[in-house]
Amino acid sequence: MRGVSVKYIASCSGGKDSVATLILAKQHNEPLDMVVFAEVMFDEKISGEMPEHREFVYNTLKPWVENELGVPFNILRSDRNFIERYRHVFCRGQNKGKVHGFPIPGMCMINRDCKLAPIKKFYKGFDEKDITQYVGIAADEVKRLKRMEGTNQISLLDKYHYTEEMASELCKEYGLYSPCYEYT
Repeated sequence: MRGVSVKYIASCSGGKDSVATLILAKQHNEPLDMVVFAEVMFDEKISGEMPEHREFVYNTLKPWVENELGVPFNILRSDRNFIERYRHVFCRGQNKGKVHGFPIPGMCMINRDCKLAPIKKFYKGFDEKDITQYVGIAADEVKRLKRMEGTNQISLLDKYHYTEEMASELCKEYGLYSPCYEYT
């Protein structure tokens, strides 16, 4: 993939902010070449995503991206999963030799190892100067936006002044609001 022209890639969790980013890209004719979704796995064969959310991503969001935006929707997976992290033995520090135990969904270790790792690995196929990554960070998430400074990441939510609440409403308007928000 080296030497290609600039690629605009949206990292999408299927949550309100990243989905609203896709909608804003469509509404404002922002360049977009592909969408990547990192599916967290429970084990090597079973998804670790909430069933309702996984169904939404596969059966609603993915077809919308491919048909309405006309770009590929790439599903990435890490080599690590919940079970692997559960059985992880500490190699150093005060817990050396102890088994980690079951990780809590949404916490740092799972996000780092199972969600961000495959996305970072995917981006290694590009020269950093050849890609621009759209990320779903709302205009009212000041600390997160600050961390993006100096990177190749862009928040369309910030660019178009969308708060988290506005992102939710936009997704609902398009019928692209994950059902997991009904109970999480």
